[in-house]
Amino acid sequence: MKKKLLIAIICLSSTGLATEVAQADPMTGPNQNDSDWRFTGAVYAFAPFRTTGTTTVSGVSAPIDLDLGEVLDNLDFAASGRFEAWKGDWGVIFDANYYSISADGSLPGPAGGSVDVNVRQEWLGVLAAYRIANGTYGTSGKRYTVDVQAGYRYNSLRQEVDIATPGPATTLGGDDSWWEPVIGARGKWELNNQWATVASLEFGGFGAGGNDLQVGLNAGFDYHPWDNTSIIFGYRYFSMDYSTTLESGAFAYDVEQHGPYIGVKYVFQ
Repeated sequence: MKKKLLIAIICLSSTGLATEVAQADPMTGPNQNDSDWRFTGAVYAFAPFRTTGTTTVSGVSAPIDLDLGEVLDNLDFAASGRFEAWKGDWGVIFDANYYSISADGSLPGPAGGSVDVNVRQEWLGVLAAYRIANGTYGTSGKRYTVDVQAGYRYNSLRQEVDIATPGPATTLGGDDSWWEPVIGARGKWELNNQWATVASLEFGGFGAGGNDLQVGLNAGFDYHPWDNTSIIFGYRYFSMDYSTTLESGAFAYDVEQHGPYIGVKYVFQ
C-alpha cells in the first residue's frame, strides 16, 4: 500500500464548508437606549471556490488543490453559528463551527483492500468585545460602528485513514485538540434603511497548540428586509497553518481558502 495514495484521498476531503464569519453584531438604533441588552444569533455557510495548500498524515505530505464541486462530493455535515450579547459598548461573543467530510475507495494491486478517510474540524470560541466607535457619518446621518474583540478558542482536528487489507487493519493519522488566543476587529456602515456594508479581520493561533497562524478576512453586506431578520452575504478569505507530531508521525494542515459566504441573522433586543 502506498501512503501517497492515502494522502491523495485525504486531499479530496480536507476542507470545510462552514466557518465562523464575524458579522453578527447588533447596531444600536437611534431610538434605542445604550443601557439595554442587545442580542443576535446567526447561522452561516462558507463555500470556498478554491482550497490550496498541503496536508500531512503519518509523516507523508501531499498538495491540496480542490474546487467546490470536489468538496461537495464528500461532505457529510457542516454547520456554523454565532451568538452575541451587547450592553452599552461591551459585548460577549460565542462562535461555533463544525464540519465532517469522508471518502472511501479501493486499493490497487492483486491483494486489494479498502480505504476509509474521515476529516473533521470543530471549534468553540468565547470572546469579549468593545465598541470603540458608534456614530454617524455624512449629511444624511447614516450610522457606523467599529469594535475590537479578544478571547480564546477550543479547536479539534481529525485526519484519520483506516486501511483494511487481507492482513492486519491499519489506522494512520488521528485527532488533536488545543486552545488558542483570538483577536479581531469589525466595522459596519449603514448605506440606507435596509443595507449596510460590513468588514472584519481576525487572527488566531500565534503558535498555540501547533497552530502558527489562522486568518479570517470578510467583506460583504447586511440586507435587512424584515424588522428583526437580515440576510448576510459576501466574500471570505481563510487560512490555517497548523502542525504537530502524533504517535503515527507528523500531522499538519496548511491551507488557504476563498469564496462566498451567506447567512441569516436574527436580532432580538
